[in-house]
Order: sequence, then C-alpha cells, then structure tokens
Amino acid sequence: MNYNYLRYFSVLAQVEHYTLAAARLGISQPSLSSAIHHLETELGGVRLFEKVGRNIRLTEEGRYYQEKVDAALQALNTAAVTLRDSKVSAPVVIRMGVISGTLEGTVAREVANYIRQNERIRFYITESSAEALMDLVRQEKLDMAIVDTTNRDRSLHFRKLCQRNFLAALPAGHALADSEFVLPQQLSGEPQVVFNTNQENSFGQWASGTPGEERILCTVNTAKAALDLVEAGVGVSVVSEDCVQDRDGIRFVPIRNWHQALYMCILYDKWLEPPVWGFVERLVKLLRSMYHENG
Repeated sequence: MNYNYLRYFSVLAQVEHYTLAAARLGISQPSLSSAIHHLETELGGVRLFEKVGRNIRLTEEGRYYQEKVDAALQALNTAAVTLRDSKVSAPVVIRMGVISGTLEGTVAREVANYIRQNERIRFYITESSAEALMDLVRQEKLDMAIVDTTNRDRSLHFRKLCQRNFLAALPAGHALADSEFVLPQQLSGEPQVVFNTNQENSFGQWASGTPGEERILCTVNTAKAALDLVEAGVGVSVVSEDCVQDRDGIRFVPIRNWHQALYMCILYDKWLEPPVWGFVERLVKLLRSMYHENG
C-alpha cells in the first residue's frame, strides 16, 4: 500500500474537493485523481467518493476507510516523532580497542573528558594485541583501535598518532634498579614477564646477536598484570611511559633509544556517527600535538 496514496486520500476526505486538496498537498489535480484511482483499484474496486453535482463526498465505505487511515497515519507520525526524539537522547556507544598499556594516562583522561562533556556517550573498550584488534575492526565489531603496528590490508586505514618511550620495570632489589638507563642487551637474559603478543620476542629483537636464550616466564594480557608479577619478583617487564605507576616494589628505568609508534586504525569507507568520529578526530589531534611537542 502506497503511503502517499493514503496521505492524499486523508486530505481529500477532509476537504471533499479535488482542487483544494491538490493545492494543500502541493500536487496537480490529475496526480491526485490518479492516486485515488490507484488506491480504489488496490482495494478491489471499492468506491471511496461519489459525485454530488460538481463536488464529491465520501461514500459509506469511504467514511469507514477514512477513520482507519487517519488512525494509521497518526500512529505512524507518533512513531516517527518517538524515533527522532530517541535518536537525539539515546546513548551513543563508542567501541574502541587499545593495545595493552595504552589506556593509561592521556587516553584514559580523554575518555573521561569526552564522557563528562556529552552525557549520551558510552564507551565499550577492548584491550588486546594489535592483530586481534585489527581483526575486530575488519569485522566492524570495533569502531577504531589504537595499535602499535600497521599492515598492507587495504580495508584498513592507519593514522600515526604519537611515539612513546619504553622503560624496564624492575623489582626494587634488582641490580639494575638504580641505573640511569639500561640497554636492551642488559635485559636479554633476564626472566621476563611479557604482555601483548607483539612484544613476546622484543628482547631478542633488541639484543640481536647477544648470546643467551630468552626466558619468558609469564605471558599476560595487560600491563597491570605484568607489573603485579614484577612486583611479586617473577621477573622484569618492558612497559611504555604511560604505564608507569608509583609502586614501592618496582623501579622504572628508561631503555636507551627504544620507542614505539602508535596508530589509529579504522575501516576504510565506514560511516561513523558524528559523536564517534568527533572522538576519533579529537584523540588524533591531541596525541599528535603531544608527539610534536615531545619531538
């Protein structure tokens, strides 16, 4: 059933005059006559109007149909208003992925600021490895992800955000705990606690050619879990500067000349709601400005 035909019928039923109804609807009189004819045909040939001299009036069937059509149109209009109003006030969920150790510091503060400034905003945050997060972006289960690597997948778009420094998290009594800095080679033989699958081979990569095999004692999902194990004396870990915490049992020592780039990963040609896209642009701008300020 054509919605416009019903709307045209409702107006014509009110005024019972083709010229006046056509003017009110903003259409030509022949178009209105054609619409009513099609509507009567769809109803099995029922006559909705009858001629009275030069005018028309509703038939008995027409009056019955007017009552039902007006009620249906009113229900549709009410539903449309409800949907528009709910769209304005309904929560907007931002589905963001972050590699472990990224949510601390600046990103966490920006999430909090964005929530405070817009009461509709909700966040669904997933913390995992870069590869797992990129896969979730591909599947459209995440709107965006902050990752530490890129690939040649043309369905994904990467924007460089910033570059962050890394530190060795050492038990307070460790021989290197009071050093001004450490070299990757000094850590290669240490018992290790690693997080993020991308970092599992990092010691070997940094200390290329250094004798001694790696000793990965624990692999965990988050930086916090890694620091808990370091504080318990399991081994050493490597964390970004955002993960540094004031813990009595841990000393954080800079690793000379080792840093990591972060990227914003989104799906090419995916439409994001304005509040979601606004957060993406805001975060990109903030982290890039920090990167340039820090050299």
